[in-house]
Amino acid sequence: MANQTLENPQPSLKPAIIGFYALAVLFNLCLVAQVLTVGLAYFDNPDWWNTHVWLVRSYGVLSLVLLTWVYWIPVSKRIRMLTLSLPILLGLQFLTIHTQLSLPVSLAIFHPLLGFSLFSASTTLVHRVGHIVFPKKDNNTTI
Repeated sequence: MANQTLENPQPSLKPAIIGFYALAVLFNLCLVAQVLTVGLAYFDNPDWWNTHVWLVRSYGVLSLVLLTWVYWIPVSKRIRMLTLSLPILLGLQFLTIHTQLSLPVSLAIFHPLLGFSLFSASTTLVHRVGHIVFPKKDNNTTI
């Protein structure tokens, strides 16, 4: 039943799915802005670091909104797992950058890898939900 709903969502649920998609796109754009600001801070002007930190603190709550929203709409388990991964990866990023343990190697070395994983999960989420919002039209139909 879930797959049938995904392929042809009920008209009453279409706005909720479009809203979820729009929020997922916004989250993804915030990630792009975060990567750009960290690059600017590192390679151009360290003052960009404040913008980078502000972005993380601002859009992090979007992952929790998406997580709540994904259980309100009929989507696949894959989309739910991708959405669940967003706050988990954000939390791990926070821990790796702020945790100071007495280890031979700092946990901060995982921070960029987690960022890449976060961007990958977010982009995949946008792509998969985009297929629901904008289904492919059958090219074999004639008018």
